[in-house]
Amino acid sequence: MRPHDILIPTASGLCCKPGGFHIDPVQPVDRAVITHGHSDHARPGHGAVLATQETLDMMRLRYGDNFAGSTQAIRYGEEITLGKVRVKFHPAGHVLGSAQVAVSCGGICIVASGDYKDAPDPTCTPFEIVPCDVFITEATFGLPVFRHPDAAGEVGKLLDSLRLFPERAHLVGAYSLGKAQRVIALIRESGYDAPIYLHGAMDKITYYYRDRGVPLGELRPVKGVKKAKLAGTITLAPPSATSDLWTRRFPDPLTAFASGWMRVRARARQRGVELPLVISDHADWDGLTATIAATGAGEVWVTHGQEDALVHWCQSKGLAARPLDLVGYGDEDEDVGMPAAESEAAEA
Repeated sequence: MRPHDILIPTASGLCCKPGGFHIDPVQPVDRAVITHGHSDHARPGHGAVLATQETLDMMRLRYGDNFAGSTQAIRYGEEITLGKVRVKFHPAGHVLGSAQVAVSCGGICIVASGDYKDAPDPTCTPFEIVPCDVFITEATFGLPVFRHPDAAGEVGKLLDSLRLFPERAHLVGAYSLGKAQRVIALIRESGYDAPIYLHGAMDKITYYYRDRGVPLGELRPVKGVKKAKLAGTITLAPPSATSDLWTRRFPDPLTAFASGWMRVRARARQRGVELPLVISDHADWDGLTATIAATGAGEVWVTHGQEDALVHWCQSKGLAARPLDLVGYGDEDEDVGMPAAESEAAEA
């Protein structure tokens, strides 16, 4: 048996024929194995869904109780048999409940990483290296120019700005699943204990994180708060909200945006971002290459992102590598105004 006899790209997504399932399918299928809750990976309408409990809960919050015909929760480290293959979930470190999917059959182990990061994150289980024969990696930031700084240092810039401009409301654009909660947790770890305000689109998922034991401190809805009381405060909002009429309710708003794409300053200027915060929930170039090497995989499949550069790097290291022609990923949630590959296949 060869790797492509186990997993093969199709119009619906990555298909495991011997297991009778697709991984993160972009079209409705009979059985879906979902790596995490971002909308470009977790879509409604499947006959059956296998995912972590957190991912199933995220899908339920977003799509309602009937998002799939049936669901099954799986824990990290748990192994189940589907058809002729064994499936095991491992932490991906991307967002709460995110997982890598190890598929084993005929003595071959293929790991589909989904989206992942190897950087510390107080809001989710850390990324785990999974030894394998074939590693399927994302390449959202698959160029050497992308080397993410320490996220705590980026949050420090936000708090420095708050001290420097106490009369201004600070609006932080962040994706509603994963990024917003990580930014809040990092703000708390930096010692900021004042209330943090939330755009209404952030409520459900952020409170879900809190209910799962993630320490986020005091959170308040921004709706209904008088304009003058928002001076010197921090509000988290979807990226789209920070550039529309909604911001007029704030006193002299200072707009920040937390994204790995803020490394490209021209992008920050295009979006009218005054305070770019380079905080990403994806591995950067060093994280991608270090992870590939650590898996021990002799073959690497690269998908959704800057595939060519990473394929070239793998081949230069003597690894068999190829891009996967998968479509439909990288167009995450509430993003507007950025190309699909830059919109956070999660949340950049």
